[in-house]
Amino acid sequence: MLKTMASPDVKYSSVTNDGNPFKGQHLVTIEDDILPTDSDNDDAPQNSGIMIHVVPDTSKSRWNHIEDLDSFFTRMYNYHQRHGFHVMMLQEILELVQFCFVVFFVTYIIHGINYPVLFREGEPLKIKITLEDVMYPIGHCISSITAASWIILFLAMLFWQFRTIKVIYHAIQYYDIKKFYNTALKIEDSELDNLTWHEVQQKILEVQAEQQMCIHKDQLTELDIYHRILRFKNYMVALMNKNLLPSTICPPFIGESVCFSRGLRYNIEMILFRGPWAPFQNNWHLKEEYKRASNRNELAQKMSRQIFWVAFGNFLLSPLVLLWSMMVFFFSYADLIKREPGTLGTRCWSQYGMLYMRHFNELDHELHARLNRAYRPAVKYMTSFSSPMMAVIARNVLFMGGGSLTVLVLLAIYDEDVVQVAHVLTLMSILGAMVVIARVFIPDENLIWCPEQLMTAVLAHTHYLPMSWRGLSHTSRVRDQFGHFFQLRAMYLLNELLSPITTPYILMFYLRPRSLDIIDFFRNFTVSVVGVGDVCAFAQMDVRKHGNPAWQPTNSADPEVGEVLTPLPTGNQFAQGEQGKTELSLVHFTLTNPGWKMPTEAKQFVHSIKRHAMNDIDRTRVGANTAMEQSLFSVGSMGGECPSYVQSFLQGRKLHDLNQTGLSSLQSHYYGSSDLRNPFSPTMNLRPDPSETSYRQSYHLANIQEDETEPPNAYPSLGVGASMGMSMVGGMSRREGPPYGSQDGLLYSICGGASVMDNVLANEFTATDMCLNTLYLHELYHRRTRRRLEQIQSPWQQARHTDSTMTTDDVGFSQPSTSASGAAERTPLLAPKKS
Repeated sequence: MLKTMASPDVKYSSVTNDGNPFKGQHLVTIEDDILPTDSDNDDAPQNSGIMIHVVPDTSKSRWNHIEDLDSFFTRMYNYHQRHGFHVMMLQEILELVQFCFVVFFVTYIIHGINYPVLFREGEPLKIKITLEDVMYPIGHCISSITAASWIILFLAMLFWQFRTIKVIYHAIQYYDIKKFYNTALKIEDSELDNLTWHEVQQKILEVQAEQQMCIHKDQLTELDIYHRILRFKNYMVALMNKNLLPSTICPPFIGESVCFSRGLRYNIEMILFRGPWAPFQNNWHLKEEYKRASNRNELAQKMSRQIFWVAFGNFLLSPLVLLWSMMVFFFSYADLIKREPGTLGTRCWSQYGMLYMRHFNELDHELHARLNRAYRPAVKYMTSFSSPMMAVIARNVLFMGGGSLTVLVLLAIYDEDVVQVAHVLTLMSILGAMVVIARVFIPDENLIWCPEQLMTAVLAHTHYLPMSWRGLSHTSRVRDQFGHFFQLRAMYLLNELLSPITTPYILMFYLRPRSLDIIDFFRNFTVSVVGVGDVCAFAQMDVRKHGNPAWQPTNSADPEVGEVLTPLPTGNQFAQGEQGKTELSLVHFTLTNPGWKMPTEAKQFVHSIKRHAMNDIDRTRVGANTAMEQSLFSVGSMGGECPSYVQSFLQGRKLHDLNQTGLSSLQSHYYGSSDLRNPFSPTMNLRPDPSETSYRQSYHLANIQEDETEPPNAYPSLGVGASMGMSMVGGMSRREGPPYGSQDGLLYSICGGASVMDNVLANEFTATDMCLNTLYLHELYHRRTRRRLEQIQSPWQQARHTDSTMTTDDVGFSQPSTSASGAAERTPLLAPKKS
């Protein structure tokens, strides 16, 4: 097993005020009526012996030496994202009102309605029924409540009182946050939606120098704040990355399905982080017993018992939780489903997908903005698949159901008495739902089949997809697996509704057997950082300790590059992040926080990517087929998902260090002097390249563009995800990164400097830069994996491998089969059980 991965210069000190010499009152030896409070003390007599107590300025010292900075920074982030004190408190108060309404309404529906009269049992149809005839008085309703209902109402009252106390506690906490924003940061609530979180964060870093919120560090960094807000979420991301969390199950007769719900996630976080028996002693300190290998078996048994009791408690409460979930679902979605039943046929990102695709040190609004940009190509990818059999059945259902519904509607228009016939409205509703559902299975006749380009566009924004999918995006297996990340909304809601039933089962039979693995994970991958506390080692984004050489531009993978571009990782395969998580997280964090002072290893890695890209561009000029060329092709082929300024650059702007030749030379080299069409345009024709195993093919990417029924781009000047981003509630508060772009990005270097950003929005530039970095690193990894497989095979095995296990994707590159690509990935941590 690995030892605790903490360097000698990284240690943990308890973030408390105990033993702090400045905790008490300040004593000075000057008269407060002689010198002003803000003057220096150089002129004060050093031996006057007069001890004068000076009361500190409460507006400046109120937030000195905050003990629990995790909770403080988390509340600050929530305060900013939820639009201030009044909006937050109004929302929580109205949630209390909603709870009372649901309890009262359901109780009255059960005990306060005269259903025999409502359904006209034994009454002539000509008698008009009024509300007074149907609804019992409140006194009669109360007297008819049974003992079981009184018990449920009593439990509901206790829960409401608990929620009320929680709301009052939150009001006190967030009122202090309001004072901090207004007094220390000089930000009023009315200005929150006009400021990005990055701007608020910069003000926090400035206030640290005055307020000394953290007593162990004079200056905080952006990474310190992210560590404190995302301490436990980083652990969850690492556990998912190492396949230690249950994500999918295989129930009989159903097959593999997603089981990761909000209820399951809440229970796992309570077991591991927030519960009374959790390994964490407080928000920032892992218990010492969990850091010693000699206790691993005892602690694993202890955690196993805790998971058992939590699962048992969930099982006992499952009927009540299920009943409450059904009532909330009914009140939340009944009207929406009635008006737009097609809503259930739309898709959304699952809880499993959001955790799988999350970077280390990525805030919620950054994750949601990134997945929103991937939403449109993901929808088009999923809708590009259709079943011929289901299409035939759906057309016949649409023909018969639509015809019957039309006749009933025409009869109701002719005579309104038709709708008074028993069950006519029910029949019309059922037929309408059948028509809407049938339309989902009928493919668009104008749809063009190009799943590889669509999957590339999805990968550019999500940053993480299984490498075994490459070249196989056209298969139903990949489509079904991607459906676990991108679920139908109906399946998502069903998963949440059934969560009270499935959660005890998953905790008992999937999470509990992994107790020892989880204990080992906490011990091996927890480091102590001065002024921050115990954090997940992967969240340090140390590419030397937790990086994968295959994801880093080194000379071992590219022999034509004559220098070692980045330090070689020193950790073994168990300490390496899967799917390039460490490398991509580091690149993402540097782009969204350009003011962060990177450690030496991180700076070398980021700069090595740029140097490697520049070398690729130089090699492209002499005819070499490089990863940079393919990445630029992929970005350009994203069509409507590619910002206008990048398309303009790809069409005519000069590359860095190619001032005399530009892209025209690349075009003439690859496509001939007589054909200077844009090689990166959505309609690209590539000549065969004999260096590849199979020739590239020509594909039209029209289906990546906007639908003809939609405007080409609601915000054409905003580019990547702008139409999605502008529709998000909160405006600027949900934007990623700073109001200026990062100079450490790959796109910045290729475009030749700051001039390209003169007329470009920073978040657009940053998002596109991250897309290019993602595709470039994935392309480097793929090529190295393929080269390594070729080197270990004999000539006849290479020929057989080319014929039987290599497939050609839509851009012409030969891809390893699923088994070969899977073998290229490292073995998971501690050989976790398959979920």
